[in-house]
Amino acid sequence: MNGKKHLTIHLLLLLFLITVNPVCAQINDLERVSPESQGISSSDIEELFDEMVHSKDGELHGIMILRNGKVIGELHPKPILAKESHTIYSASKTFVGIAVGLAVDEQKLKITDRVVSFFPDEIRTISISKELAKLTVRDLLVMCSGIKRDWQLRSKETEWIKAFLSKEIKNPGETFEYDSMVSYLLSAIVQRATGMKMLDYLKARIFTPMHITEVEWEESPEGINTGGWGLYMQVESMAKVGQLLLDKGKWNGKQLISEKWINEMMKVHKKTGMVSNFGYHIWYQEKTKTYRADGAFGQYIIISPKTKMVVAITQANRGKGLKEQLMVYDKLMSRVSDTPLKEGKAYKHLIKKSYTLPIVDGKGKSSNKEKFFGKEITLKNGNTLDWKSVQINKKGKQLQLTVTTTENEQYTIKAGYKKWVGTSTNVCPPYSIRANDRFKGIHRHFNVSGCYGWKANDELTIRYLFTNWISGGDLTFHLKEDGKIEVTVRENTNTKNESVKLTK
Repeated sequence: MNGKKHLTIHLLLLLFLITVNPVCAQINDLERVSPESQGISSSDIEELFDEMVHSKDGELHGIMILRNGKVIGELHPKPILAKESHTIYSASKTFVGIAVGLAVDEQKLKITDRVVSFFPDEIRTISISKELAKLTVRDLLVMCSGIKRDWQLRSKETEWIKAFLSKEIKNPGETFEYDSMVSYLLSAIVQRATGMKMLDYLKARIFTPMHITEVEWEESPEGINTGGWGLYMQVESMAKVGQLLLDKGKWNGKQLISEKWINEMMKVHKKTGMVSNFGYHIWYQEKTKTYRADGAFGQYIIISPKTKMVVAITQANRGKGLKEQLMVYDKLMSRVSDTPLKEGKAYKHLIKKSYTLPIVDGKGKSSNKEKFFGKEITLKNGNTLDWKSVQINKKGKQLQLTVTTTENEQYTIKAGYKKWVGTSTNVCPPYSIRANDRFKGIHRHFNVSGCYGWKANDELTIRYLFTNWISGGDLTFHLKEDGKIEVTVRENTNTKNESVKLTK
């Protein structure tokens, strides 16, 4: 092969990789090494993985463990892929703290600034009390707004800023009360101070230099990133940001955010009366000496300066999370050696081991199967799935569940017997957050996998999981004596872990 032809083939291959596989290009940025090279036993990591995958409290979606900035363990159980992003709920708040710090570094705002000064239009028709006039950016950073929390505000209102600032306020800066709308207000302040949406600001200042390209953030009806929730990214990107905080704002030798801000952000500013205390939108746990970005259902970035470790986790966990946080500490951080360990069979076993989320128990067919197929099953109004009806059909060895949403959109979930089968849709999945304009700002391409099993001749279970979101659950179809089909669901984000009836 002549030189020109050889060069042309290489250039075409490079162009193909860049254009068709941009998501994959972002992962695997961080160096992968053996756990033993960083003073941790592979058997300890495998023990942690085993417990988390088989936890009765929920399902693990992804975990990445760093020590000294290097990946020593990672897991995405099938059918989930490392390249898939995940919504991280309130772990988003720590990114708000970072964005405020960047704006402070650039002298675009001060933490002593009065909140009302950023919103002249919104407060024009509001009676400004002395208490509201005193409210500062710092009060918001430490969750001491003095405004009574209202989780329904984002569902009832479309002018969130005005609605929030119109509420009664008492003694700002004094009492800790965790509130996602406080983080939303900070996002709005960053946007007003910088002239950029917070996501765009973070992209320009830290995400792009860190090669975090696959990142999105939900937006409010007002066109502002939601702040307190809604950040959507890959586990490796979460781990990168954890490492940025661990390294005092430095990435690859470049100071992306000042060490001064990171030190201030990670101080304990408010005692919460809980196991963990609060800095500037980040948690600190005294027992383990770890910092934490923390989101509902177990979305974590755990940072341990003492052991130079970062652990990023995505999951759908129904527990309160403390058990897992302590598990990470007890099984990994408390067992770290300051010198490398000898590699052996444990490491070889770890890198070969694969994990799969549990499939449905049951048989592959039923004598009553035809009574389940082809029927449109109408569901109750106002159900948490936002589904209007479902229909089951058989195609080869697979079952197909056709879903019609309350917005009259349709998609199909494929389900395999004794294996997960995947497909994709541009229809939004079920979502525990009921905010107005939810999913705004998120590219609508969702991957969903399913599996099934007949528990009895009159009972079918289809398990589904949106692998690049969070939503999933078990749908159970029960054939009644009158020939009607009763449907129940146990969602993976139902903290009570209970089945709820969907049919009328």
